[in-house]
Amino acid sequence: MTSTTTNKSYKSAFIFLTTLFFLWGFITVLVDSLVPRLKDVFEMSYAKTVLVQFAFFVAFFVFSLPAGAILAKIGYKKGIVLGLLTMALGCLLFYPAAEYRMFSVFLIGYFTLAGGITILQVAANPYVALLGTEDGASSRLNLSQAFNSLGTTIAPVVGALFLLSDSVKTSEEINLLSVLDKTNYYVAEAATVQTPFLWIAFSITILAIIFAFINLPIVMEKVPKGGYGKLLKNKAMLLGALGIFVYVGAEVSIGSFLVNYFSDMNLGVVVSQNETMMNIANTIASTFNKTFTDSDPKSLLGIFVIFYWGGAMIGRFIGSYLTKIMAPGKVLAIFATLAIVMILISINTVGLLSMWSILAVGLFNSIMFPTIFTLSLEGLGDLKAQASGLLCMAIVGGAIIPFIFGSLIDGFGFKTAFILAIICYGYILFFGRFKSKKSVS
Repeated sequence: MTSTTTNKSYKSAFIFLTTLFFLWGFITVLVDSLVPRLKDVFEMSYAKTVLVQFAFFVAFFVFSLPAGAILAKIGYKKGIVLGLLTMALGCLLFYPAAEYRMFSVFLIGYFTLAGGITILQVAANPYVALLGTEDGASSRLNLSQAFNSLGTTIAPVVGALFLLSDSVKTSEEINLLSVLDKTNYYVAEAATVQTPFLWIAFSITILAIIFAFINLPIVMEKVPKGGYGKLLKNKAMLLGALGIFVYVGAEVSIGSFLVNYFSDMNLGVVVSQNETMMNIANTIASTFNKTFTDSDPKSLLGIFVIFYWGGAMIGRFIGSYLTKIMAPGKVLAIFATLAIVMILISINTVGLLSMWSILAVGLFNSIMFPTIFTLSLEGLGDLKAQASGLLCMAIVGGAIIPFIFGSLIDGFGFKTAFILAIICYGYILFFGRFKSKKSVS
């Protein structure tokens, strides 16, 4: 195969793979948007809603190593098809879960969906890294992850328009209904959940069929024996896995508690009395045909969380360019330093400065996952599929670190709890510098 033909083949494969990054970002956040409605359908307590996120992150821990082993045997292309079909199955399980109002079936469906996403993560991340030179791996993965962030930014809008578009009755209102009206209400609620996810399952299945028949370049020639044993002796890869663990943990910790943090500082009053901030909030809310004139303070503050996640999307497009012209390890170290600076500003100030500085952490989070991932895969050759499994397994940090973060908030308050996030970013700074020095030497 000539160089021109190879480049064309790689470019086509990169485009197809980037659609997957968009897909799993979109679906992950769309399911989060579904939780308020499911809370009503299943009459869930808040304690039960925690199990939803737990089921998601535990799936990474359970599926990652088996996915890496399977990919090493069947290859990236078949692994992608397997991941898509697993996701489709998870979406289909939402139908009986909503039909019979069985929370356990929903959890199984969400766990299955997350399992499919895990298989895709294990397959697609190293595949993108391998579609070209190793020097350009971080740039390519940052660009693909930017479209993942685009999916996570669009999904809340779609969720609001199609999943949360009509009024959800409170438990008190439901109890006032007759038996027949209550039954009809639950049937209507179930249909609201079922229809979108049937369409999603159908779309994912079509995508799986497309991937089954398209020609993708073969980038993994052989499966080395004793791969995991070799990887567990590889210092750089293990340091990278810990980097993924602390990064996901820090990102989820901050994102999950932003509204509570703002409320703790009584920013609802500050924002409501600031004309510019209210204009920003109402401009975003107009997408949902809503206004914040008489809104609950938490809802008003919650609208600004879009800047945290949206910043990650913008930063990844920027990072795709920066990691082309600078050493990825150096870019990672700079972004980690800036994240630490933003947190320090936030915990040492009050008001809007404290608010915007912590939101800015999202911008500097942007390049961390794809850059840590590709730096961890450097020089691993045919071990990359198995290494990807170990790295994705480390995403379980998103379940463990937020729990510790929340416990610190309960015991010592937000300002002290954010020291844990600083420690996490401090480690990422160390890893970036470690890889920069190693690439120079």
